[in-house]
Amino acid sequence: MVVGGGPAGMVLGLLLARAGVQVTVLEKHADFLRDFRGDTVHPSTMTLLDDLGLFERFDALPHSKIRRAQLPASDGTQVTVADFGRLPLRHKYIAMVPQWDFLDLLADAGQEEPTFDLRMEHEVTGVVRRDGRVVGVDYDAPQGPSRMLADLVIACDGRWSVVRQASSLPSRELPVRFDTWWFRVPTSHALPETLLPRIGKGRVLIGIPRNGYAQIAYLGPKGTDQQLRAAGIESFRAEIAAALPELADDVQRVDSMDDVKHLDVRVDRLRRWHDRGVLCIGDAAHAMSPVGGVGVNLAVQDGVAAARLLAGPLLRGDLAGTPSLAREGALLRRIQRRRTLPTVVTQTMQRIMHAQLIDRVLDGRITQISPRLPDLVRRVPLLTVVPAFLVGVGVRPERAPRWARRTASAHQPRTPLRQGISS
Repeated sequence: MVVGGGPAGMVLGLLLARAGVQVTVLEKHADFLRDFRGDTVHPSTMTLLDDLGLFERFDALPHSKIRRAQLPASDGTQVTVADFGRLPLRHKYIAMVPQWDFLDLLADAGQEEPTFDLRMEHEVTGVVRRDGRVVGVDYDAPQGPSRMLADLVIACDGRWSVVRQASSLPSRELPVRFDTWWFRVPTSHALPETLLPRIGKGRVLIGIPRNGYAQIAYLGPKGTDQQLRAAGIESFRAEIAAALPELADDVQRVDSMDDVKHLDVRVDRLRRWHDRGVLCIGDAAHAMSPVGGVGVNLAVQDGVAAARLLAGPLLRGDLAGTPSLAREGALLRRIQRRRTLPTVVTQTMQRIMHAQLIDRVLDGRITQISPRLPDLVRRVPLLTVVPAFLVGVGVRPERAPRWARRTASAHQPRTPLRQGISS
């Protein structure tokens, strides 16, 4: 059973179903239509879609492309600091796709598999234990409250995971001094295929080009949401126009502060991702900073790794009934070990960015980028590959298992080859 129909849960459910595992995904909402979720689909995720035979369907979705990230230099020019076009990959960009479209695509692909069961409007309210082991969940649905049992419960229900809280797994909270406010600025003119970061006294803005609008992330000190709203929409518009002159003519189309959505940024990770009968992955195991927009990519890779390691044992029934405590623990620890390194390295890089740039900007110690960085990048353009790789590909990217791969023309389900699916 997969709890949560986000990127981690839908990828995991699809891959397990392609292995022939009977998998049920429980999603509390009636649809995937939520704004300002992680809309970034990275090159490594598009490689996964290639493997799964889904890229053509994905490419047909309305989306914009980010090919580079630029910073303003002191002379008024823009300097590229991350160039995705230099990556040795087929897809040399980040695709900005509404997450509901991405999740609908995965859901449609899952429905083609006879062992995939997606249940919308099923909100998990707690876990069911038997002899100290999680054996299922309680949930609310339109038909009323009910209970469902499973050999293994996998929490993919985000940073406020009900399953994680019910399992009382130990975690480590990492300090964050800023929050993010998301909003969109409708625009009729074409935007460049690049991120538009801007810094000023006490705030950081990032403009993300989308089809027909710019999606803006406003980073400010934690705990200042009420103060920001009290200043009013006119003050907010003026600040945005000054920071992003490209959008100065359009910012009046932000009607009110109700259009500005507050995200309480938190960064943490579980010390142990699992207990008897339960496993956490994605944001349920490690809440990420929005810096770099890598949370979705990391969650997807968690799902691929978990599917690869779980498919064989689940097909053999190793986790059915009352499994061996030692065998079950070793299997779930193996998943955590595989995904801990990329989690820790990514969070460490994010915290360095927090300390060296964002926190110093918010404190007023930095108001513009040091000219040394643009000079260095101009002299050694290949340096732009390093941040592009870390953001676009990540640490320890995961490829789809051979048994989950399809060609683009293979839209119909086929009986999975159980032989050769290793544990």
